[in-house]
This record gives sequence, C-alpha cells and structure tokens, in this order.
Amino acid sequence: MPGKFSLRSFTDIDLSDSFFNSLKNDYQGSSKTTEFNAWFKAKAAEGRSALVFDDEEGLGAFIAIKHECERIELDEKTMPAIERMKISTFLISPRYRGQRLGEGAIGLVLWKWQDWGCDEVYVTVFETHNDLISQLEKFGFELAGHRDGECVYVKSRKRIDYSDAYKSFPFVKPNFDEAGYIAVNDYFHNTLFPYSELRRRTTPKIILDVSNGISKTYIGSSTSQLGFKAGDPVFIYSKHTGNGQPGYKSCVTTYCIVKDIVQVKQHGRALLSYEEYLARISNKSVYDPIELQNQYNNKSSLILIELVYYGFFGAGNNLNWVWLKNNGCWENSHPLMQRLTKEQFKKILKAGNLDVSNVIID
Repeated sequence: MPGKFSLRSFTDIDLSDSFFNSLKNDYQGSSKTTEFNAWFKAKAAEGRSALVFDDEEGLGAFIAIKHECERIELDEKTMPAIERMKISTFLISPRYRGQRLGEGAIGLVLWKWQDWGCDEVYVTVFETHNDLISQLEKFGFELAGHRDGECVYVKSRKRIDYSDAYKSFPFVKPNFDEAGYIAVNDYFHNTLFPYSELRRRTTPKIILDVSNGISKTYIGSSTSQLGFKAGDPVFIYSKHTGNGQPGYKSCVTTYCIVKDIVQVKQHGRALLSYEEYLARISNKSVYDPIELQNQYNNKSSLILIELVYYGFFGAGNNLNWVWLKNNGCWENSHPLMQRLTKEQFKKILKAGNLDVSNVIID
C-alpha cells in the first residue's frame, strides 16, 4: 500500500475530493453547528493543518487536531477546563477498511498527544460510526457523555488502563517485572518498524509510514522467547548483517510491548494449523507468503510474538551494542537471553534522549 501520512495545510488539501462527501453529509449545519464546507474554509484561513494520508487514488485519511483549554458542556455533565487535545475530524476512506490504516492513524495521534503533554485527548463521533468507536475503545478511549447528538470519547493520562497493551498506548505500565530485547535483522527492521530510523517526532514536518498499523508480529524459533510475558516491554535490537564492526552498527532503535506469545510448533509437532498460523500473522509481518510457508514447514520450533509498537529513539539517538555492553545493559552473549530491570530499561530510554517521565507515568 503506497502512501504515507504527512502534515498538510488545509489550503493544500482539495475540499472537492469525494473523500469528504460523508463529512459534508454528516455536518450540514444547524442552529448550533457550522456546515462542513464553511468550517473547513474558516480553518484554512486560520492556517490550520491536518494529518493526511494519500496515495495514487487520492485521499485515504484526514485527521485534524488542535489544542484546547476550556470547559466541555455535555448533556450529562460539565467537564472542567484543562489542557486537552481535540481530534476535531477523523476520517478514513472505506477502501482502507481492514488494512489497519485507522489503527496507525490513532497511534500517530496518540504519539502527538504524548508529545504535547496534555492531560486528555478527546473526539466526538456519531454513534452510528461503529468502526471508529470500536477502534477508539480498543485504544482506551471511554464514553464521557453526549453533546449535540454525538458521543464524546475521552482518554486521560490520569486513568490509563494498563490491563491491555493497546488501551495503555503509548505509556508503559510502571510496575512491569522485567524487560528484554528482540533481535531483528537489519534488512527487515526498517520495514517492520517504519520511522524508527528517522528524525524524532519533534521535527517540524512529520512524514510517517504507519499505514500498516502499530501491531507487529515477530516470528522466532528459540524457546527462550517463551520467557516473555504479555505486558513486558521489549527493545527492538537491529542486528547488523553487512560489513563492518557489528558492535557499532547493531543497535537498539525501538521499544514495544508484548501483546501475546503463541507457540505454533514444538519439537516438530504443529500446535496451530497453517491456516491458524496465517490468521494470527495477518499483515503484521515482513515475510511474504512463500517465506511464511517455509518457516511453518521447516522449523521444528516456531513462536509468534505479537507486539505493539510503542515508540522509538530516532536517528542519532539509537544505542549500539558497545554502549549497551559498557553501560551494564548487556550481560550475556545473545540478545534473547537478556533480561532488564526497570532501572536498566529507564536508563536506556534516557540515553536514547527520551523523557522517561513521559513514557512511564509513575
């Protein structure tokens, strides 16, 4: 699926694109609201921007966000004036249903919310938009009430649900037992974890590839991987396979949360059918169908680790093996054998130039 998200000015977006037809129909204006065309043109005049995904067929997604600090009058109650991000518009083209573009878009918005440091993020949505509501609830948004015929969904830093890796995204639970490493060959790394090698999120213009979502599936064969548990943080270790000194070129770039671990084969015996194996992987792996079948047919042990892509360090901030070894974060010879304490995990985050207090909310 070619195409990427980019931050675009409203004035650079074609309002006549048929992509916007559903918004024009939903927001035709009333005594309380402005019709969509007028709203869009007013925001363009204000210099507003939006996160936009487009490809050779045209627009595929449009997400407008803004900062607020005002009361929200709901039918049921009044929400006090605090720092909030408002998702003022969120639309995904129907042609991308089932392809996890919406998941990637929500992940991208929540990364921005994390960067902004706002207490809450919220969005209004018609109750008939079941797919969007399902995605919002998956990421920990809660129904706060109703306003002007729409549902108001809110996610708060002060009420993070750490029972599920999606609901807590992008914040790592503070009471995890241990962390670890998962090694990925460098020629697969950038495809599986797009944007972890690019400049940090604070760059003025964001161009991202989260079009295939933030859910990732790692395929391994070592039984030591069964030592991971759902909820464990793991660093992604990009393993250098080319020329040169691997100690300086292999590096930690990314951190994820383990969502699930599934043993597919054990001592040559299939625990999942090939069809079940493919269904668990879906489009969350870098392997093509031929390689997936080869893995299933030829590996005597096969393990799937489902991951949620939580964050990255960015170019210039990745930490190589030499640094990890010299700073007490790599004690054994193989990355899968490493287990990190909470303090070691935080040490690596800090060395990667991340604000630990904005990753782990104690």
